[in-house]
Amino acid sequence: MSDMLRFVSLPRQTPDKRAPELRREDFEEIYQGFQERQAEAQASRCSQCGVPFCTSGCPLGNHIPDWLRLAAEGDLREAWEMSAATSNMPEVCGRICPQDRLCEGSCVIEQSGHGTVTIGAVEQYITDNAWKNGWIKPIKPKRERPQSVGIIGAGPAGLSAADQLRHLGYKVTVYDRYDRAGGLMIYGIPSFKLEKDVVARRVQRLIDSGVTFVQNADVGGALPFAEVREKHDAVLIATGVYKARDLSVPGVGNNGVVSALDYLTASNRKGLGDRVPAFDEGYMNAKGKRVVVVGGGDTAMDCVRTAIRQDATSVTCLYRRDRENMPGSAREVLNAEEEGIEFRWLSNPKLLLGEPEALSGVRVAKMRLGAPDQSGRQSPEEVPGEEVDLDADLVIKALGFSPEDLPGAFGEPDLALTRWGTIKADPSSFETSLPGVFGAGDIVRGASLVVWAIHDGRKAAAGIHDYLRRGELPHGTNTVGKQLEEYDPRAYEPVAAK
Repeated sequence: MSDMLRFVSLPRQTPDKRAPELRREDFEEIYQGFQERQAEAQASRCSQCGVPFCTSGCPLGNHIPDWLRLAAEGDLREAWEMSAATSNMPEVCGRICPQDRLCEGSCVIEQSGHGTVTIGAVEQYITDNAWKNGWIKPIKPKRERPQSVGIIGAGPAGLSAADQLRHLGYKVTVYDRYDRAGGLMIYGIPSFKLEKDVVARRVQRLIDSGVTFVQNADVGGALPFAEVREKHDAVLIATGVYKARDLSVPGVGNNGVVSALDYLTASNRKGLGDRVPAFDEGYMNAKGKRVVVVGGGDTAMDCVRTAIRQDATSVTCLYRRDRENMPGSAREVLNAEEEGIEFRWLSNPKLLLGEPEALSGVRVAKMRLGAPDQSGRQSPEEVPGEEVDLDADLVIKALGFSPEDLPGAFGEPDLALTRWGTIKADPSSFETSLPGVFGAGDIVRGASLVVWAIHDGRKAAAGIHDYLRRGELPHGTNTVGKQLEEYDPRAYEPVAAK
């Protein structure tokens, strides 16, 4: 039997998970990660097919069969170099990407019934091993350029763009509204999915590479956007989308109804050791409460799994469609069920019960799926007369996020928006309607995945590089379409220890 048929005799294996009753007691990551032999064995299951659909299923176009083969052969350094050539945070994507909907969902051998290659777990192992062995060094550009770039937002899009631009030799300053860099990776995603030191070491590497971070920067407020533009030769807007969508039901203003991001931020800050009065006083703490989370995406899964770790009396998730139409990761739903979360499919809140000072419950309407809407998904519609009241002390709204009013905040009425309120940017260069101003991540595409934000940050960095190079050339010179300098992790040079 050839190595290309290893998947026939070697079954799919995922990293071991800690027992549900143990992981409910803390916020540590639930997966224990592959050991070397496990990673090599699972990587060897890749059939090295002629048309790698896993690559096309990955937003970053990762060369997945190549680094799987290298990992299977034990050449982990070259596997890391191959992985890092197309991704700025492989160990982050390996932890939080919904691989079942992306690379693993496109795996050819999955269609044969033998089980997909565990791509995400191997990806995580390769880069965690690179950190462990000291292969990931601060960036030493081959040449320093005189231009500077300002990046607004230190989430995955902004950090990826900063990495790319610093590698190309630009001076980079990142402005962020929070006191720590990382965006939703720090304050939105719980530690049981992504431990904070995984993000912090990426930020520290950028600092060691010469990237300047300005935290607590209120761009559009205390720090005018025009001032940021004046300081830099190009600016990237990578602010993400943070405006929570609201419930449109009576009682939504009752005490005990909170937004998902506020709730998750309070929990993550508490885990980071911050003083969080709203948590300490019980308002943003699920301990001893009957919790209802409304929503069906990954943010809803983060909320229900956080609440159960805070010793909630009960946790119920309401979603207006069925399980098959749930937008969140199937893996996260399974993890939540293992941890004791109750799911009520085809259910939608109709009324929040109680007084303004104290929530007491949720009246839930039964739903059914009707005719498809414009997106092709079946529209949920209420079943008349089918209602049930659930007891609740805390309701968490996890209905997604919308863009903030950036043109108003930035004082730039000429900053063009789409009909959804996101920034309108050229799909190739990511340049906005303002010359020298670019956009990337959720603020351009709408609330999406971390891997898409990384993709956009890389593409925007290439657009900025092309824009600034044109400024170095004689007037009228056109460089559009020419090959940009390749990102090569092997170009990193060792930096003397401090």
